[in-house]
Amino acid sequence: MGIEILVALMLGSAAAADGLVRPMGRRSLAGLWLGQLLVLGLFGLVLALAGNAPVAALVATGLALALALVSNAKAAVLGEPLLFTDLVLVGAVFRHPQFYLDALKRWQLAALVLGAAGLALGLALTFSPALQPHMEGLVLLGAVLALLAITLRLPRWRDLAPCPDAEADVARHGLLPTLLLHWRRWRQSADPQPCQDGLPAPASAALVIAVQCESFADPADLFGAPELALPGLAAARRQSWAHGGLLVSGFGAYTMRTEYGVIFGRDEADLGFRRFDPYLTALGEASHALPARLARAGWTSLFIHPHDLRFYGRERILPAAGFAELVGPEAFAAPAEGRYVGDAAIADMILARAEAAKGPCLIHAVTIENHGPWPVDQAGSHGSMSSAYLALVRRGDAMLSRLIDGVAALRRPAVLLFYGDHRPSIPGAVMPGGDRRTPYVMLRFGSDGAIVPGPDGAVDRTPADLHRALIAAITA
Repeated sequence: MGIEILVALMLGSAAAADGLVRPMGRRSLAGLWLGQLLVLGLFGLVLALAGNAPVAALVATGLALALALVSNAKAAVLGEPLLFTDLVLVGAVFRHPQFYLDALKRWQLAALVLGAAGLALGLALTFSPALQPHMEGLVLLGAVLALLAITLRLPRWRDLAPCPDAEADVARHGLLPTLLLHWRRWRQSADPQPCQDGLPAPASAALVIAVQCESFADPADLFGAPELALPGLAAARRQSWAHGGLLVSGFGAYTMRTEYGVIFGRDEADLGFRRFDPYLTALGEASHALPARLARAGWTSLFIHPHDLRFYGRERILPAAGFAELVGPEAFAAPAEGRYVGDAAIADMILARAEAAKGPCLIHAVTIENHGPWPVDQAGSHGSMSSAYLALVRRGDAMLSRLIDGVAALRRPAVLLFYGDHRPSIPGAVMPGGDRRTPYVMLRFGSDGAIVPGPDGAVDRTPADLHRALIAAITA
């Protein structure tokens, strides 16, 4: 087969694979051009490494198919296509595969594993020692990169994808072009001006506890069954200083988006293309974080998370953001049941550290016990639901009640904030689309341990709004 026919088949197959990526739409000519260049560049890269044109064409086509498969699987479970920021998490897939591979169907997982094994074997068996094809691949790769650089400076391509709307851009331009265009916009974003502010007024609280509870949502809303309402959450709402729905941008994942918004307080509109994974650029925004602002007022801050602190670069970002101490999984005993450290153990740790605090202190905890997957029960009177999820979310609810009682017993002016990072993705029971809100509740305590009621009813807030509301409660 001639090289021209081989390349034409490769480009046609890759374009067909892109056409299967959801959301589907009529791809723009500008997007098709970028997609073809990207596939041709990958062909050149593999040719430079392996020296075998048929293998290079097969690898380029296979990668386009694999990305389409992964993107569609992600969209089915999480409600959005593959993002350029997802590619940064490839290393985490190997360190903690259960977080990611559980989302794939068996045939999808088998296809990826067999494809990767076949790719490695094929490259090893078909490697060519001849110098010429390797040099041809290098020349082709260089030419494609130069052509891409020129293309992206032309008016028609320079203005593509001006807003961070992944679904619209994939439908309009295709998956590979969207990954490139969004990465380019992200690279062009700049850090904000450093924040020199402390608190806007003297603090009336001496202790702040914020808990981001994994996949915490009200099952009465999720399953349309009022009798499943969480008693601890209901009681906390009645006594709260503030409560309502937290308008998170992710569904079933992206803990770091919510965590970032509450800690750093920057709106997604200001983040632009950084919104997809704000922790990738958080080191340049550390001065805006609440612990950094509290430190300027003489506070110390503590972060508790009983899992690998390398996720999202927390071990680097959070100290820069003002946390004086990070408490990771080594501080907890191995879980007696399930995969992860339980919410009860985290509550014990929070209250012990709060009691031991000598001065004004912020304790921010991120739980993990209620991490999926959750098996779906047979459909009952309220349709499909998951008793496994109900059992775990009730442990989070019990944690909330325990913290309320424990903070009251400390008899210190305090603020307790408790919120869910995102709704659970439970295929067949809780699916992407529609409402993404999770509950939040904030309580203020007087120096006698009594709960101070708030002035307003339920108010929906974004994570950045909740950051500002928390500061307002600290200085109320």
